[in-house]
Amino acid sequence: MNLKAELNANIKIREERRKAILDPNIVITNEDNMILMARYEDNYFDLTVTSPPYNLGVKHHTGNKIFNPYDDFIDDMPESEYQKKQIEVLNEVYRVTKKGGSLMYNHKNRIKKGMQISPYEWLFKTNWIIKQEIVWFNGSQNFDKCRFYPMTERIYWLSKGVDTEFNNEINQHDLIKDAAEGTNKAHKRAFPLSLAERLIMCFPKSKTIFDPYSGSGTTSIASHNLKKDFIGCEISKKSYNDSIKRLKEHQQQIRMF
Repeated sequence: MNLKAELNANIKIREERRKAILDPNIVITNEDNMILMARYEDNYFDLTVTSPPYNLGVKHHTGNKIFNPYDDFIDDMPESEYQKKQIEVLNEVYRVTKKGGSLMYNHKNRIKKGMQISPYEWLFKTNWIIKQEIVWFNGSQNFDKCRFYPMTERIYWLSKGVDTEFNNEINQHDLIKDAAEGTNKAHKRAFPLSLAERLIMCFPKSKTIFDPYSGSGTTSIASHNLKKDFIGCEISKKSYNDSIKRLKEHQQQIRMF
């Protein structure tokens, strides 16, 4: 980064730390992830744990409930544009990731116009090496009679180089059974905190964790619990504010004990 960009980055980080967060090693900003990553030099982050919006449309259903996935963010792009954007973001995450670093990328097979769309359609077009596919059985309710009931998502372990510092300290196989979590109705099917923690634990030497789609703040809380530095961003103002509130409440609760 040049001097001006570095100064701007430092100012923004200080502002975010003063604004809300009790732990000075946790930084979350309300902005587009490409803007945030542009402020960071190559080979900066050790590990990314993230779950992007799935481009499910303005409304979708879980079980018998139909809801808007986001309040102020429209998760409804033409599929080709969505995939192009994912490639762009993933390649930028690759740039700011250290050699030997990893990305744990949560997504799923989606059905649109009666056809399945696999994340491999864009993952193979990125710079990442695909190390492993983990199946996450989350029990999500979708009982359409037109197909076998889809109750799984995927976690793709992607790496920058073949050699990594992964160590299966949690003795986990490649089928994970964790229920998705709601976050006080702010996020209906949030990534489980316990799962985010276990994924980070498999990279014991990681120091700085990144999440370009911070959402409800699950990865930030997992990083805080495991005493890791964290940097993340969320483009939705409401989700950002909800995540800050959630993190503050979590930190205050810990300090009470």
